[in-house]
Amino acid sequence: MGVPSTALFTDHYELTMLQAALKAGTAERRSVFEVFTRRLPEGRRYGVVAGTGRVLDAVENFCFDAGLLGYLRERRVVDEPTLQWLADYRFSGDIWGYPEGEVYFPGSPVLRVEGTFGECVLLETVILSILNHDSAIAAAASRMSSAAGERPLIEMGARRTHELAAVAASRAAYVGGFATTSDLAAGFRYNIPTVGTSAHAFTLLHDSERDAFRAQVDSLGRDTTLLVDTYDVAEAVRTAVEVAGPELGAVRIDSGDLLLVAHRVRQQLDELGAHATRIVVTSDLDEYAIASLAAAPVDAYGVGTQLVTGSGHPTCSMVYKLVARAESADPGAPLTPVAKKSSGGKTSVGGRKWAARRLDADGVAEAEVVGTGPVPAGLVGRELLAELVKGGEVVGREPLDVVRERHAAARAGLPLSATQLSRGEPVLPTEYVTGGSGN
Repeated sequence: MGVPSTALFTDHYELTMLQAALKAGTAERRSVFEVFTRRLPEGRRYGVVAGTGRVLDAVENFCFDAGLLGYLRERRVVDEPTLQWLADYRFSGDIWGYPEGEVYFPGSPVLRVEGTFGECVLLETVILSILNHDSAIAAAASRMSSAAGERPLIEMGARRTHELAAVAASRAAYVGGFATTSDLAAGFRYNIPTVGTSAHAFTLLHDSERDAFRAQVDSLGRDTTLLVDTYDVAEAVRTAVEVAGPELGAVRIDSGDLLLVAHRVRQQLDELGAHATRIVVTSDLDEYAIASLAAAPVDAYGVGTQLVTGSGHPTCSMVYKLVARAESADPGAPLTPVAKKSSGGKTSVGGRKWAARRLDADGVAEAEVVGTGPVPAGLVGRELLAELVKGGEVVGREPLDVVRERHAAARAGLPLSATQLSRGEPVLPTEYVTGGSGN
């Protein structure tokens, strides 16, 4: 469920950079790192910021106890002066970022980490691992929830990914619009509503399908969901209504031509008088399959594999780059913009940045504006970054339901083409405004 420290959720070279910077006297220089992506996954129209709350937890728990220091000493990862520096490590800087649930675009400064070089550089890997994973899942979830419309979505992918990643994926899916999860660990940790009834094994356990349905109804009540595709669907539906009566809560279909089967099952349920019985469909769904079922008499969807793997895009390719640093260790030294210059599309824009979203006359977003220096008068009040950590103390933690509602509002504020499943460019262009380092 968790770990006492996140300090080794990092890469070896982050510690060797720290050692060299300490020896050179540059580790205490004030620095600004930013998290951004140079492009969205192919075909995606917007990204979704998710995992911010988990990043805040990770930063709080990033410290080196005796056991971790002993491991680093034994493996000679860094020298003794660096180990002594790490023994006292607690992040004491500031973090600003897009509020969790907000949408983002190429170049958006999703997270800005400010402090000394030494304390900021250590956080690179853990921050990227959380944001890249959770934002990818949330983006897939957002597309699926948009395709589902008002029909609820159930997250049920725990068995298709690492056990701890499954908990994070469930949280990210909830941010993206899913209503419930099958994962009890996610329910316990994040207070996400959990659901579940039975699998095919329960039906196969009993001497007959009728016996299995009777056992489930006797235990869970008539409002339960009965799985009807273990043997013959039509016979199972008939037996389900005979056992539970027209008050049967729902039936679940997990295989076959879901569009055809859903229509047949709806007709059969209505003929049997079970007009209020809902139909839940599962079976390796993604956003395209959900969209194809829009006209089907389906009441809810259960999604697993495609969700927890980001529906083909399991990472957002976010990076963590130094964009400004002071010329000395003097806390008052001005910041100088810095940026990597290289071929192959890996260039970045230097300077401490702000971001704002420009709206058109109808209040619909029309551009993501990213800049350094003063915010233009027309964008004041539209800034996107919020304070998350101040002087090492977390100040931006939020309830998950607030984050979920924010995402729904942010997506609704985009042009309608944002929710199209056809491939296309980002729905908003990113415009850059330069005006200094942004001290």
